[in-house]
Amino acid sequence: MDKLKLGIIFGGPGEEHPVSVKSARRVADNLDLARYEPHWIGVTENGSWRLCEGPGDGWDREGRPVVLAPDRGVHGLLDGDRAIRLDVVLPVMHGRFGEDGALQGLLELSGIPYVGCDVQASAVCMDKSLTYIVARAAGITTPDFRILAADEKPEPGELTYPVFVKPARSGSSFGVTKVTGPDDLAAAIETAREYDTKVLIEQGITGSEVGCAVLGDGPHLFASEPDRIALSHGIFRIHQETDPESGSENSTPIVPADITPEARALVQETAKAVYRALGCRGLSRVDLFLTAGGDVVLNEVNTLPGLTPYSRYPRMMEASGVPLSGVIDRLVSLAMTGGTR
Repeated sequence: MDKLKLGIIFGGPGEEHPVSVKSARRVADNLDLARYEPHWIGVTENGSWRLCEGPGDGWDREGRPVVLAPDRGVHGLLDGDRAIRLDVVLPVMHGRFGEDGALQGLLELSGIPYVGCDVQASAVCMDKSLTYIVARAAGITTPDFRILAADEKPEPGELTYPVFVKPARSGSSFGVTKVTGPDDLAAAIETAREYDTKVLIEQGITGSEVGCAVLGDGPHLFASEPDRIALSHGIFRIHQETDPESGSENSTPIVPADITPEARALVQETAKAVYRALGCRGLSRVDLFLTAGGDVVLNEVNTLPGLTPYSRYPRMMEASGVPLSGVIDRLVSLAMTGGTR
């Protein structure tokens, strides 16, 4: 049987570029080369596309320029005068330009099947305020929040603390600050605005941070064993730490989560309900809060979650009996079955 020509896109000009490269390296280590013929497409930090041998050191210097053609007759890449047809694309991009619908739009124009959420779900899930609005309409509990326009400055005394100040459209906790009193609000807003003109002020939720990896389409969803992030202080921001491969300075992942069977079932069912309400497909990681009273509150949804050795999605899937190689195979199969969208 012929191998599937798999385009793997990684990197990107957003702040999560280094995380994406690490995810791509983990994919390379778990890719079945008897099944796939990989075509590695790295996007540099300045937005240049490179066809390379893989995501190893030097790919951005040694790769040659390549274009993903929106022309459906090409159905793949233009490498100079040569066309490279792709059967399916696996985006390994996080955050802006990879997880927000931009790349998905290009892939839709190209007519190439691709792994993960479509344009609409990607854009909605990337914007935390839109995520909350849609989830609330589906009956899912979210934190109270308000949106700040580009020049809006709220009165610090108007808020009930603690609050979290976040860029509405960023990931990996970039630009996120926990604010415990009015004196720190202005600085937190300025930090968030370094990443996005649209800023979210979100009411703090008292509870455990839990998550669930979801895989599948439509009614056929697989929800993983949940995890719990045990924090000693601060907020969860492992992707910004100096040496996350050696562990986190303030967080410990517990997988499977040390929660009751009833809470486990509620987390899994809520994660699937969120996934369906937002129109997700392929994969997403649903992050939630579990309160002391046993209620579940939505935190956020990651439509292309990290796949690094320390990332939550592959760890939860592994704990559920699905190694990363199996996740990749299932995702590619789902993309091929779904075809062009």
